[in-house]
Amino acid sequence: MNRAGAAALSLLAAPLNVHLLQALEDGPLPLIDLRRAVGSPPQSTMRVYSRTLVEIGTLERQRQPSFPGTVEYASTEAGQALLGTGAILERWLQEAPAGPITLGTTASKSATKALVEGWSTNIIRALAAKPLSLTDLNRLIPRISYPSLERRLGALRLADLVEPYPGEGRGTPYRATPWLRRAIVPLTAGAWWERRYLADPPQIGRLDVEAAFLLAIPLIELPADLNGKCRLAVEIQGGSSPVFAGVLICVEEGKVISCSSRLEGEAEGWASGSAGSWMRRMNGQDADLEIGGDGDLVREIVEAIRKSALAVKS
Repeated sequence: MNRAGAAALSLLAAPLNVHLLQALEDGPLPLIDLRRAVGSPPQSTMRVYSRTLVEIGTLERQRQPSFPGTVEYASTEAGQALLGTGAILERWLQEAPAGPITLGTTASKSATKALVEGWSTNIIRALAAKPLSLTDLNRLIPRISYPSLERRLGALRLADLVEPYPGEGRGTPYRATPWLRRAIVPLTAGAWWERRYLADPPQIGRLDVEAAFLLAIPLIELPADLNGKCRLAVEIQGGSSPVFAGVLICVEEGKVISCSSRLEGEAEGWASGSAGSWMRRMNGQDADLEIGGDGDLVREIVEAIRKSALAVKS
């Protein structure tokens, strides 16, 4: 399944992709020099990776008229922007519980791949809401075989993205770690890159929106005197009959006591807007969000989410 953000992070999970983009930061290089700069991989490997990056528009080939037959490779605007997304991913990787991870390493590949697979299969969406056992996940995500779910959950646990949680039923429940919750920042950065530079970017859907809020909300810090229910909604389908996805949050004395993906129910305040508007707001830019009801409640929550995101980016 193509989930927003997965394509960009999958590209950055491959160390050779990262090394190729980094090698071209200072300007174009002939193929032989580029190959040498990234550790002299086999020609066949070099050809596959460079062709892929050219096809998606992050690299370009430039023939040199002064030397017939000579080809240089250069990074494009899309390639430079992908490296910017990589910088956000690396800042998240530097917070790994077992110690800092550098982008473009084997450890980076393992952690990012586990994140992307968990995101794309909806395992992360499910665990963002509450702790679940493998049996629970198998019931919620029937399209994926039990062995495949077990393998992906094992990869998430090995990468410190999920952890066992004490439970009373059969099977061990697992919950999202704080580090996994902060991964919504590089995932959102990846989705933003895809929207700007891919010819056919994955659409941001209901599960993407719900997972993003469910991951982020437990991390926010609110004033101790804040109380009320707030609805946060993203328009995922426009037209004459807009469709929204999001969460309904209940706050008591500055603590989030519930966060549900069911938007129905009374709320003292609400905020809604397009996916692009929400992304711009989380990046600290001006964005058109429709705010109603208790504006102070809404603005405190939206600002708390923004600060949580910027803490990972800075």
